[in-house]
Formats: sequence, C-alpha cells, structure tokens
Amino acid sequence: MITQACRMMDKLTSKTNWLQSIALLAARLWIAKTFFMSGLVKIKSWDSTIALFTDEYNVPILSPEIAAYLATIAELSLPVLLVLGFMTPLAAVGLFGMTLVIELFVYPDTTDHYHWMLLLGLIMTFGSGKFGMDYWIAQYFSGKKK
Repeated sequence: MITQACRMMDKLTSKTNWLQSIALLAARLWIAKTFFMSGLVKIKSWDSTIALFTDEYNVPILSPEIAAYLATIAELSLPVLLVLGFMTPLAAVGLFGMTLVIELFVYPDTTDHYHWMLLLGLIMTFGSGKFGMDYWIAQYFSGKKK
C-alpha cells in the first residue's frame, strides 16, 4: 500500500507531469500580469514615474532616472518571456532580483513580495513546464518526445 502511494506521488510530482505544467503556467501568467501591469502604469505617466523614483523609492546606487528606466524595461519585457515560457528561469531570476530590491529598499515587510518570490523561485527551479517554448525547443534539439 505504501509502495502504491509512493508511485502515485511520483507520478503526480514528476517533472514531465501535466499537472505540474499547468501549475507552472498559472504561476507564470499570474506573476507576469502583476509586473506587466506595473510597467504599463509607469509608461502611462513618465513624469509621475520619475517623481516616484526620486521622492518615494529609495533604490540604492542608481540614480532615480536610471532606476526608473531599468524597472520599466524589466517590467515590460521579462513578463513577456514568462508568458511565452522562453528563457523562463532567466526571466524569473530578473524579476526575483527586482522583487528583492523592492522588498529590501522600497516597501519592506510587504507580504505580497514574499509570495512573488516564492512563485518566482518555483519558476526558476522548474522552468516553464510543457506549456512553454523552453520545453518545446529542448524537445526539438534533443530529438525526444515526452
């Protein structure tokens, strides 16, 4: 009985499992929407964005203008990669780093950031799943079908 339960758990948690791929897709879409919408707000009113980075956000080392440009570029490009499932771990690393900066320097002790980092950590670890370009590109170049 324990052996059967272990086999069932192995099937449910295997890397090639469709259920895992659905969960990864949901995580990718949710986190992508969160960041992409923030990027759209930034480009909607660039003067307000610069003012926020100047007056409210305390990003270390970078000037407010450079921080605003980098954040906006990241928020508009990395979520697209997540949605496509292309270079997924790298896109997740970029957004994870951005979230870490937000948590440490901009809005500390915000529970949402921990949730974002958890999802991004899972995406970094497991990639896009079967519903991403990474998986299908790897299948094409390896000559395997799963």
